[in-house]
Amino acid sequence: MDRVSALDESLTKTLGPATAKVMAEQLDLHTVGDLLHHYPRRYEERGQLTRLADLPLDEDVTVVAQVADSRILKFNGGRGQRLEITLTDGSGRLQLVFFGRGIHKPHKDLLPGSRGMFAGKVSMFNRKLQLAHPTYVPLGRDSGDEAVDSFAGKLIPIYPACKGLESWKITKAVDAVLPRAGEAVDPLPPSLREGRGFVTLPEALLKVHRPDTKADVAEARDRLKWDEAFVLQVALARRRYADAQLPAVARKPVAGGLLDDFDATLPFTLTDGQLTVTREIFDDLATEHPMHRLLQGEVGSGKTMVALRAMLTVVDAGGQAAMLAPTEVLAQQHHRSITEMMGQLAEGGMLGGAENATKVVLLTGSMGAAARRVALLDLVTGEAGIVIGTHALIEDKVRFHDLGLVVVDEQHRFGVEQRDALRSKGKQPPHLLVMTATPIPRTVAMTVFGDLETSVLDQLPAGRSPIATHVVPAQDKPHFLARAWERVREEVGKGHQAYVVCPRIGDGEDEPKKKAAAEKAAEAEGDKRPPLAVLDIAKQLAAGPLAGLRIEVLHGRMQPDDKDDVMRRFAAGEVDVLVATTVIEVGVNVPNATAMVIMDADRFGVSQLHQLRGRVGRGSAPGLCLLVSEMPEASPARARLGAVASTLDGFELSRIDLEQRREGDVLGQAQSGVRSSLRMLAVIEDEDVIAAAREEAVSVVSQDPELAAFPELRTALDALLDTEREQYLDKG
Repeated sequence: MDRVSALDESLTKTLGPATAKVMAEQLDLHTVGDLLHHYPRRYEERGQLTRLADLPLDEDVTVVAQVADSRILKFNGGRGQRLEITLTDGSGRLQLVFFGRGIHKPHKDLLPGSRGMFAGKVSMFNRKLQLAHPTYVPLGRDSGDEAVDSFAGKLIPIYPACKGLESWKITKAVDAVLPRAGEAVDPLPPSLREGRGFVTLPEALLKVHRPDTKADVAEARDRLKWDEAFVLQVALARRRYADAQLPAVARKPVAGGLLDDFDATLPFTLTDGQLTVTREIFDDLATEHPMHRLLQGEVGSGKTMVALRAMLTVVDAGGQAAMLAPTEVLAQQHHRSITEMMGQLAEGGMLGGAENATKVVLLTGSMGAAARRVALLDLVTGEAGIVIGTHALIEDKVRFHDLGLVVVDEQHRFGVEQRDALRSKGKQPPHLLVMTATPIPRTVAMTVFGDLETSVLDQLPAGRSPIATHVVPAQDKPHFLARAWERVREEVGKGHQAYVVCPRIGDGEDEPKKKAAAEKAAEAEGDKRPPLAVLDIAKQLAAGPLAGLRIEVLHGRMQPDDKDDVMRRFAAGEVDVLVATTVIEVGVNVPNATAMVIMDADRFGVSQLHQLRGRVGRGSAPGLCLLVSEMPEASPARARLGAVASTLDGFELSRIDLEQRREGDVLGQAQSGVRSSLRMLAVIEDEDVIAAAREEAVSVVSQDPELAAFPELRTALDALLDTEREQYLDKG
């Protein structure tokens, strides 16, 4: 819950304008209710020492530690002086540094053997972690000290902090608003709260901020986690209920139609998984309420085939189907592969077209005016049964004759408004099929896509080959990299093709900000080199290890016609090695490509590496993916690459990915950048809580969709569903 209406008073009034301004700008906290729901990240016991071994670089931290030694050093020929203090906790060491006149007070306060709380931003100097001019509170040196009184014998809350607002300042601010916790509106129906043995919301807020024991923390967390899960699941259940009341045109399969003709031409048998998922989709399409289904499938599991058969069913039933792709490269690829799969069935109205044929139209932003006019006309007249396009499909001037199905490919790349705009083009709400090749753990699907029914394709079609993945430590073992290029040559020698993927384009027109950010990130990692670039690597390969091979580049800043030309020639086998950015990450299907070398692989996320790897091994020959990295063997980055190399299970990798990223990042991205409402709930760890909350939510909503009997729950929902979030939930 983001806000509780009874606690909507501005923090400016309670804490003063200066503190309130920092809280609003840095932590997105604006009201008393916001601050009460800004929970401690963890708790320290007085005298218990924090692990210094795990401090993250470039982040604001709070540590409780002991002073090991303290010394004043002169520099600038004795004109300048600095105080260096070393902290220890048994696991690691951290250096504090103070300069100039600022050294006298800490020199007096922080004597060897004393303890304190220290806050600041972790930086690296001379290969040592340090805090420069940290703020601090001594602990336990003087029993009359106010700080010690407030912390003695209690758990010390450590809050998520920011520059200018350390954890203990947030503690003071929370103290100022905590008496208002009694006014918090409790969203849980009393029977549910008592049945599950939860404390009241005011009590949970008091216990989470000022616990006397660890049992207090556990009680508070259990209750607050449940609130977050339950309120969000009620919102999703109400959305599902409302969607189920909407009218839609039933699109039932027609015997002897386009789908039957298409199936008769298939040179392979559909997998059991494809048949099962197809039945689920066909059942949804046959109802008079819009389908809202999420189809998630492993890379290469045949989602496009399932989507195409759904589109053909809708065309048979007199409607049109639109497929929305995130990039022009992918839209063109889908158009090319679908027209190839359909053959004469995609030549409606043309000489030589089959009897049941329809037109398959491509619509992208870069099309010429004449081609665009023809495409728009085919849509409005109904000549085109299937249209494949980018966001250009959403423009006002695009009109459909009878839009019956919208297929959204790679859902996470589209904003809510874009999906809604396309859905609004039907006379009645069209059926919706959302596809993603990023495997989503069940709990995330329930939390982020809880308004969509889920189908999973986890079986690879027959004839798909295994992909061997290896980490290539370029820094430690340069001869491994030389061998990688030899392997590429060997694959090309067998008549196959290869991809080389780089994180950056490097055409000299790179946005200065982007380049500066990349260099800064590299510096923070103790690595002065910016990420490797497509154009640089292509030149080096052409002049060196891959000389004589046909090498082309592909990246997002090329003209659409040029991109399409390169992809066509690569698909036709006229290019041996394609050096590209992640523009090839999704949907690109070249069965003859068997090898992929990913440069600076540590700069990509786990799921992204899995997606990229899925571009090889799509034919009968085995695939090979080489992850090149200069990171040292013991680094977390190398561990991540090792995980990718060790399994082809996308669901396992997505769990690893989620565990390594902050919860808010995951949900924020999936919710179109809206701030995550989850402060306490962890979607991976709290699977049981989410599943139970979903059951309770469905039960409440089915009995009382308007929540007339639950005004407090309505208040909490209104707080959760600010305008942006309402739009997110409206995506279904």
